[in-house]
Formats: sequence, C-alpha cells, structure tokens
Amino acid sequence: MIGREEKNQRPRSYFTSYFTLVKHMAGISPTTRQIFNPLPQLQNCSINVSVTCSPQRSTVHLPAIKYTMDNQIREAAELVRARQLQAANLICFLVAFVALRRLLNRSRANLPTNDEILQRRYVREEMLHDLSNSGKCRELIRMSGKAFMTLCSILKRDRGLRATQRMSVEEQVATFLHIVGNDLRNRFTSWLYRRSGSTISRCLHRVLRAIISLEGRYIQQPKGDIVPKEIQEKKRFYPFFKDCIGAIDGTHVRVKVPNKDAPRYRGRKGYPTTNVLAACTFDLKFTYVLTGWECTASDSRIIKNALTRDDKLIIPTGRYCLVDAGLPHTTTLMAPYRGVRYHLKEYSTRAPENAKELFNLRHASLRNAIERAFGVLKKRFPIIRSTAEPFYSCETQSGIF
Repeated sequence: MIGREEKNQRPRSYFTSYFTLVKHMAGISPTTRQIFNPLPQLQNCSINVSVTCSPQRSTVHLPAIKYTMDNQIREAAELVRARQLQAANLICFLVAFVALRRLLNRSRANLPTNDEILQRRYVREEMLHDLSNSGKCRELIRMSGKAFMTLCSILKRDRGLRATQRMSVEEQVATFLHIVGNDLRNRFTSWLYRRSGSTISRCLHRVLRAIISLEGRYIQQPKGDIVPKEIQEKKRFYPFFKDCIGAIDGTHVRVKVPNKDAPRYRGRKGYPTTNVLAACTFDLKFTYVLTGWECTASDSRIIKNALTRDDKLIIPTGRYCLVDAGLPHTTTLMAPYRGVRYHLKEYSTRAPENAKELFNLRHASLRNAIERAFGVLKKRFPIIRSTAEPFYSCETQSGIF
C-alpha cells in the first residue's frame, strides 16, 4: 500500500522538499509538534502541582511550584522561538541559494565560447585595417586614414587616452567617429563592433571628453592683427570690411530633454532643440562655439552671455563681426540695414537699387561664410543634423557639437 501510494503521488520539486524541511525544523509537522509544543509540559506542571498540593502531603510549597512553572513555560517559549528563527534563517538561505544558482546558470549560458571570442576579435581587426588602408575611410568616419592615425596619436600622447584591457585606442576613436559620422544607435554600433552596449557607451563618453579637451588648441579666436585674405583680395569687400574678422550666427540642434523641461526647448520646429551660437572666419574655420541654450532664448540674450561669460567671445578693439538682423548693431557687431532687402535670393532677379541695398548685398555675401560652415559641418556629421530624437542626453549632444 505504501509503495502504491508513493507511486500514485505526483513528483515533488526541490522547493517542496525545502519547505518540508523548514516545517520540520519549525516544529509544525505532526511528528515534531509534540516535541516543541509547550502544552504537555504545562500539563506536567499542573500534575506536579496537584500532587504537591494533595491532602496526603503535609507541606505545600506554592512559591516554589510557581517558580518552576514559570521557568518551564519560559524555556518552552524560548525553544519554540529559537526553532522559528532557525526556520526563517533557513528560508532566507534557500531563497538566496536558488536565486544565485539561477544567476550563475544564466551567466554561464551567455558566456561566449573561445571560437566566438576569436571571431569577434577577427572582425574588429579586419574593420580597423580597412579603415586605415582603404578609400572608404572618409565615408565611414569622415576623415582620411592618415588623419585618423594622427588623431589617435594626439589623443594618446597629449590627452591621456589609454587602451583598455580589451579595446585599443584606435578602436575607441573609430567607434566614436563611426557614431557621430553616421548617426548610429548604440544597439547597432554594439553589433557592428561585437561589443556590449555599456562598452560602446563608455567608449563614446571617454573619447568625447578627450576630444573636447583639445578645444583650446584647435579652436582659437582671431587676434585681428591682419586682414583676412578673403576680404583683401576682393575689391567689393576691401577696404569697406577691412576691420571685419568673422561672422556670427546660430543654429538649432535637436536634443532629448525630460518632459518637465520640454516646453523651454520646444520652438517653431515642434520638437526640443538647443540654440548653438558659433563664430567662424571666412575660410570656414570655427573660432568660438557656445552650446546649451534652449531654443526659446532670444538671440540677443545669448550673444550678451557670450560676450560676458568666463570663456567669452573675444572681439579685439577696433574690430567687429558680421551678424544678421536678429542681433543688435554695436561697435563690435555689425548688423545689416533693417527693412531693406538682405538675403542673396532676393537679389537673384533684381540688382541693388541704392547704397543700403548694395551694402546689404555685400554684407550677406560675406556673412554667408557662417551658414556654409554650418552646412558643411552638418553634412559631414549627421548626428547634429538629424531631426529624429537623439539617443543621447542634452549634455552629451551639446558636447558632440
């Protein structure tokens, strides 16, 4: 009968065995209830009391009997409490053991084999070799192979960019340029380089900080001691604009911000953007960049902040920069005549008719350098041109610009 009953029973999991053991230790099962139940001990106490207090005895020690009963009750309660504490500890241990076992099994299942590791390494080495030796380097990372190797050596030598245990400096820089040059998502880049998403994210921010630290070396403001050749060599600009050192304008870059800050960054485009102020020379070299302002901020407020902050825009005495009609006309900022034709398209079918229109035409032709600089930059690095919601935060997107 016993064997037949056991045969008909459903197989029990190891959880059932664990909790059965816990019940036994807690004194809950029928076989152990009589051991840890204080009721029999209390009954023995009452029997002792009745025997001690029977008429056959001549002496009755009531205080001693009460003391003995209290001790027995206290000992029984402490025994039950100790068993319950042991059961609780055992439950916690078993839960932690099962969770750890599942985690270890899952980790072992996700670990790559030696063949997979070698294959991933081969794919990365082959990709880096193609970047530095093929003609597609400029298409993929927006610079030539020679410029790429020069940038890697500068970051290693001057900015302390170091190779990690499994990732070389060249791979880190190539990953960064691949992302900003093609507006790639973290998920696709991790698949392309056979890396985890967290590794790609850390690599992006590490290289970004190293490149931003080169700002003081490669983004230098003009001293104004020479006349730009773009003005000096053209009669329609010289000597009228001989004191001009550059052009200033702003552009909008889409960013991702929290919902509570979205109204401050949402303008006429319908999605959150940041207003980037930049200055450049007439050979399309940027000399100053100010990022982080929300698009609802006025241009006059942004230019005022750029001229007064610690890392301010410096315009030498006696020199000026060209700005559009949205900015104020001052001794250092030259704006066009308001209420007069200005944009180049407006002069495509009809020539200027007076001195103000002629000035605005030449002003627009010269200030067009900053618009062309923005166009070249956004075409080369689509991550700042895209109208889709960025994958990175507003601070990271501003740093990338």
